[in-house]
Amino acid sequence: MKKKIIWSLVAVLVIIVGIFSVHALTSKDSSSQNGRTIQQIKKSGEIKIAVFGDLKPYGWVDQNGNRQGYDIALAKKIGQDLGVKVKYVQVNANARVDALNSGKADIALANFTVTPERKQVIDFAKPYMKVSIGVASKKASLITNVNQLNGKNLIVNKGTTAETYFTQTYKNAKLLKFDSKTQQFAALSDGRADAITDDNSYLFAWVKDHPDYQVGIKQLGDQAYIAPGVQKGNKSVLNWTNDEIKKLNNNGFFTGDYQQNLAPFFGDDVKASDITINK
Repeated sequence: MKKKIIWSLVAVLVIIVGIFSVHALTSKDSSSQNGRTIQQIKKSGEIKIAVFGDLKPYGWVDQNGNRQGYDIALAKKIGQDLGVKVKYVQVNANARVDALNSGKADIALANFTVTPERKQVIDFAKPYMKVSIGVASKKASLITNVNQLNGKNLIVNKGTTAETYFTQTYKNAKLLKFDSKTQQFAALSDGRADAITDDNSYLFAWVKDHPDYQVGIKQLGDQAYIAPGVQKGNKSVLNWTNDEIKKLNNNGFFTGDYQQNLAPFFGDDVKASDITINK
């Protein structure tokens, strides 16, 4: 009789331990997939936002060590509206998805173009900017048509929509791939390639400071959109960010952000309505 009671108790304990183990594993998996909630971010007093550190006029570090740019202004506003400090996570283009999926960042504002491929692995909030792929080259040998790139050396930044376009759609150029914006623009200045391709808004800003160059091709492919990226399945952060973008559009934040942080870097070719989305 005693043995039966003991074995019954053992069986019950095994079942209880099994239930708690499954629950713990499930909770852990759910947490790792969904990232931190808005409530957890507020409780921690800090939001982690992935940004560029070398891309004027969107996100860069000035000579005094302060972060500046269009995306930085948005990051600061998000932190202010959440009532928390912003911890900047500096990334290159090809590290943005990993920063979100690994939990290093809660939101990515590193000039993140929405693409079908990226939407399979992360979630995008409402867009706040529109861009297209462009090509810049020296005025003395200006490239104005994509067919002029046949057999030419073309600089691209790894992990960008420009790299995807010239890998999948137009394959006749010889691609020189770089990890960072600093590296790619240095390579162009050093004469290592015939042209550079990237989001046209970057290029408009760069050629203004480098008058020997011009954006000869202003748009390739379809118009694209820039949006905050969040970890796949993180509905809490996604919903809050959607509401935040909608509110900021309605109160004219992005027009003001453009005038302060983008307009001084662009030439007469670009207007606020070419970049911002007011809806």
